[in-house]
Amino acid sequence: MADQYAQLDWDDQGLPSSRQYADVYFSRENGLEETRYVFLDNNDLPRRFATLKPDEQLVIGETGFGTGMNFLCAWQLFDEQAPAGARLHFVSVEKHPLSAADLQRALTLWPSLQCYSQQLLTAYRCLNPGFQRLVFDSGRVVLTLMIGDALTMLPQLDARIDAWFLDGFAPSKNPEMWTPELFAQLARLSAPGTTLGTFTATGYVRRGLIESGFSMKRVPGLGKKWEVMCGAFTGQASNQAKPWFARPNQDHQKRHALVIGAGLAGCATAASLAKRGWQVTVLERHGAAAQEASGNPQGVLYLKLSAHGTALSRLIVDGFGYTRRLLERLHKGQDWDDCGVLQLAFDEREAQRQAKLATAFPTTLLRSLDRQQAELQAGIGLANGGLFYPDAGWVHPPALCAQLLDHPAIRLQCHQEALALEHIDGQWQALSGREILAEAPVVVICSAADTLRFAQSAYLPLKRIRGQISRLPASPRSAGLSTVVCAEGYVAPVRQGEHTLGASFNFDSDDLTPSSAEHASNLDLLREISSDLAARLDANTLDPVTLQGRAAFRCTSPDYLPIIGPLADAEQFTTAYAVLARDARQVPPIPCPWQQGLYINSGHGSRGLITAPLSGELIAAWLENEPLPLPRDVAEGCHPNRFMLRQLIRKG
Repeated sequence: MADQYAQLDWDDQGLPSSRQYADVYFSRENGLEETRYVFLDNNDLPRRFATLKPDEQLVIGETGFGTGMNFLCAWQLFDEQAPAGARLHFVSVEKHPLSAADLQRALTLWPSLQCYSQQLLTAYRCLNPGFQRLVFDSGRVVLTLMIGDALTMLPQLDARIDAWFLDGFAPSKNPEMWTPELFAQLARLSAPGTTLGTFTATGYVRRGLIESGFSMKRVPGLGKKWEVMCGAFTGQASNQAKPWFARPNQDHQKRHALVIGAGLAGCATAASLAKRGWQVTVLERHGAAAQEASGNPQGVLYLKLSAHGTALSRLIVDGFGYTRRLLERLHKGQDWDDCGVLQLAFDEREAQRQAKLATAFPTTLLRSLDRQQAELQAGIGLANGGLFYPDAGWVHPPALCAQLLDHPAIRLQCHQEALALEHIDGQWQALSGREILAEAPVVVICSAADTLRFAQSAYLPLKRIRGQISRLPASPRSAGLSTVVCAEGYVAPVRQGEHTLGASFNFDSDDLTPSSAEHASNLDLLREISSDLAARLDANTLDPVTLQGRAAFRCTSPDYLPIIGPLADAEQFTTAYAVLARDARQVPPIPCPWQQGLYINSGHGSRGLITAPLSGELIAAWLENEPLPLPRDVAEGCHPNRFMLRQLIRKG
């Protein structure tokens, strides 16, 4: 795949235009005024922002992000008008995003927006194809950028839009952006009263929108533009999902949640809810957060991708971008480093897999290196080339967990092990024997494989895999390692005088005492990665018995996708949808028997650094009825109900 960036030309006045579409990004005379008139005023946003309640949100959908000017103007107006506690969600699709350098150059044209454009530029990184979520102003403003073709991306969106900015290049220059298929998607994502503003008054656009259920009118334009259009959706709101994937009906009078487990998934869930005004209690059985699988000294941002666009592969690309933007707030070199990750093509099969990936993804995400280039990149001798991920690297997971928990609305209660859950009078109680540890109307179980101890989630097919890492003392010669290198295992550059090496996979052991046998097998992994690095670390003289390390359980599901979302009552679910055993195509009009206020976020396996932070946003979107931060089919692929559905269909 070629790089997806927009190709720009700049005129004598420093204004950008698109080489792909031979059109300008905004009016040469009065770009800001036109945006405010066409999109803000014609969607009645000054009044709507001002009348939002403190816990309400407004969702704007846009076709064509371009330079981000519409987003920045909406953010500025929201900042000026909306009450504290209100939130703005902005969802925009862009086939050809600007490069960071071009965006910076374009945004210098609007000094009055600098306070907002600077924040956008800071967050504008790792925007690979897919759903990319950017969070601003401590969660008050959320931007979900869908990088790809509008007609591919909009059908994947699960959201209810309140106001549309129908932008993009002019219909004469970019007719694919103004089609009945696209208008049908706008209608699907709208509710009665959803408004729409657009700079074009072209007849076929107006007729197409009317046919899709929008009531449209032409209104005077600004400057040289005679007319523009605005309108509202007067059609029927569409049902967004099958009942087993529909959003639970919920009205959270008391926005208080209980999170069980302070690993990465629990910390991310707590952070995403706290940003939205929830009071969150986190129960942790150990004396601090990140004591189990999230406690390793160095975890790797390891992107195990597929060239076929599987749900897992798309989740990894979207989650990677979100995690990388989060990491920018940590102490580089001590808590994380974007030193890159090199995946070696260690055998013919892996080389073929990598060749497919290199054509499926942009070079901004990954690129092929031959052996010589790989050695130069890694700073050590290697037997093979491989794929290099320049934005990836390593993270100290406890530092990320600490950052996520650092919020006044989050209370961490340590040495408190929830052994059971009970639902009484609309409240969930976390129990240890007869003692009530905490209670709240909403519970999110983030306790890895211990999820199975709770009667309400015992049916989920989670399994534990023991993994052990080895800590190798660095030598002056090993300090030359400048990137994470992976084959069957991985080795990371120096952190605090040590390299992290790992990690073993053991399905059969329940013992978390580090074993010398697994240290020995990790040293074998090191020799496979690089005999040169093994020699620099004197691996042949290291005694596995004396090595330091730690073992922890990864928790994974049969399809390797995490389990994120609301939990149903297993028995009632099987009864309600029994017809699926006879005919899998049936969609019985029976609401899903949810366990009210009960959610799960688990099963992240060895990919937790990439998938867990974004999973917090997915839980918050379920609870707050927000746009989902992932494509709908990926969110459904992570849904707890998928296992009961498959079981019913298999019975048929």
